[in-house]
Amino acid sequence: MNILAIKEHLELASKETTQEFKRLFHGRGGLYEGWKHLTIDSIDTILSVALYFEEPLEEELLEMLQLFTQESKYTTLIVQRRYQKDTPSEILIGNIPDNLYIVENGIKIKLNLQTNKNSGYFPDMKNGRQFVKENAQDKKILNLFAYTCAFSLAAKIGGAYEVVNVDMSKGTLKIGMANHSLNALDPRGTSFLPYNILKSFSALQKKGPYDMIIIDPPSFQKGSFEATKDYVKIIKKLPQLASENCILLSCLNSPNLESDFITNLIKEFAPDFQYIKQLENLKEFASKDETRSLKNLVFQKVSL
Repeated sequence: MNILAIKEHLELASKETTQEFKRLFHGRGGLYEGWKHLTIDSIDTILSVALYFEEPLEEELLEMLQLFTQESKYTTLIVQRRYQKDTPSEILIGNIPDNLYIVENGIKIKLNLQTNKNSGYFPDMKNGRQFVKENAQDKKILNLFAYTCAFSLAAKIGGAYEVVNVDMSKGTLKIGMANHSLNALDPRGTSFLPYNILKSFSALQKKGPYDMIIIDPPSFQKGSFEATKDYVKIIKKLPQLASENCILLSCLNSPNLESDFITNLIKEFAPDFQYIKQLENLKEFASKDETRSLKNLVFQKVSL
């Protein structure tokens, strides 16, 4: 795919955009030859570009994107060079609001585009959050690896009476608190616990049992979690954490692990949980090999 073809793709993909976040170009799915390192997002009137590796045609690409921005509804163009450590983003056109947030199904989530690190929002998990929102009514929910607590927002808006958010990072949990305030959610019934999950099962069990458990870990985070050896530690504790009809949303975003990795762990260590379905991924995040893409698996505890 050449740069002109990317421009034509953007023109088509941006026709139906609204204030809500939308991925316009998902090179990381491997569908566009030569551009696996490139993503382009629409955030209201902001065009946000991320480069994950150094691009030989970067100058030509950015010239095209500036022209596209000037000819379109977008007023701001920002570039994150994710391959450059600790490098701030570059605003090529326009400006970024101080209190930027995205909108997803009416939910507001704070966004930081000024760094070349994670922005505080994982857009590919939209269908997972919608599932939680639709199934949260009158439930007590445990949100593991809560990050900036987007699942908690969906749960509270969906009618959960209590949500327990757990993450090692106090900084991201503070953003999670701000996200709840941004959506004018009643703080009662929502807790933010800066725990090492793998060392806190006893404390979490005392706060249970939970009617829904969300497991959304990083596939690999040095010093804290490695899916291949640590996911099983959580699955083994599910029987002690879960209520009688508990729903489990088990997420896995490792290209090296397939959905059988989770289902086999459940069969062996939490057999009371029956596999229900795998949530569909957004079409904007299509992958050349769907077995290597995001897996959102739903289980429910049943009496054997």
